Amino acid sequence: MEKVIQIEGMSCQHCVGHVETALRQVAGVRKVRVDLSQKRATVEVDAAVPDEKLKAAVEDGGYDVIAIREND
Repeated sequence: MEKVIQIEGMSCQHCVGHVETALRQVAGVRKVRVDLSQKRATVEVDAAVPDEKLKAAVEDGGYDVIAIREND
């Protein structure tokens, strides 16, 4: 399953690295791609990973999660 996370507060590649690292540490996350220009992360996850865990990982790093949706 793939989820797209809209994120505010990223301004550079250092921020991208922070978000990637934080999301990779969530159990069940298999793959992470962060797009700075689109202000989003696309995450491949096991079906059992709740949105709240993804949101907490990003927000604990100091960024704001605007929305999380499943990628069609």
